[in-house]
Amino acid sequence: MTYLRLLWVFFRIGVLGELAYRVNFIVQLFQSLLGLGTALAGLAVVFSHTDTLGGWKPDELLALVGVYLLVGGAINLVIQPSMERLIESVREGTLDFTLTKPEDAQLLVSVQAVQIWKLVDVALGTGVLVVALIRLGEHIGFWQAAAFAVTLLAGGAIVYSFWLILATCSFWFVRVENILVIFQSMYEAGRWPVSLYPGWLRFALTFIVPVAFATTVPAEALSGRLTWPTLLEAVALAVALLAASRWFWRVGIRNYSGASA
Repeated sequence: MTYLRLLWVFFRIGVLGELAYRVNFIVQLFQSLLGLGTALAGLAVVFSHTDTLGGWKPDELLALVGVYLLVGGAINLVIQPSMERLIESVREGTLDFTLTKPEDAQLLVSVQAVQIWKLVDVALGTGVLVVALIRLGEHIGFWQAAAFAVTLLAGGAIVYSFWLILATCSFWFVRVENILVIFQSMYEAGRWPVSLYPGWLRFALTFIVPVAFATTVPAEALSGRLTWPTLLEAVALAVALLAASRWFWRVGIRNYSGASA
């Protein structure tokens, strides 16, 4: 409840800030529609030459596109801007103001910035996912839906933990933003099932930069490809990374020298 209350407060602040630049909504809408159009055009081109792609049918890949847009929108909505602001505050020494507040510092830095126009990506991703679910309706049972919900939450926790670990590196390194750009570039690969990529890249997208758990694994749950070991692996990795990111954050705080140090 505390997390949701703080998120709502920062969301309202984000709304007030962004409403002063309403043309940003038009720009974001254009960018989001362009991204969606590009993704759907890619699917159309592929399936104009084949009925399946690596065993994936058109509706299943449409669900993957929906998950990709939904998770990407959530990342750009709150995770990325908050982590970028954390890096900036560490560099400028203004993290002191956050550390002196009564709420948990990690919680505050995790929701401190909200880019409300990124809700467009979330809405488009949800819409594409709903269309895919309708077309896949008779093939989706209760357990598949439950597995999808679990893997989607696990994927979100994995991505958040990964971003927090990268941002916490700013306590020791100066140009962490460059690493974040690499993640953004590699996330583009999540538009397609990771099983299509060569082994080395599939390993990198699963265990080094965990894009697969954010996009492919939830889509596998909907398409009936998800196995119990993969489901348990996703949950275990989410729990492990949440604990590891919390520990690493505490280590970083102990090594922080702010403006008041």
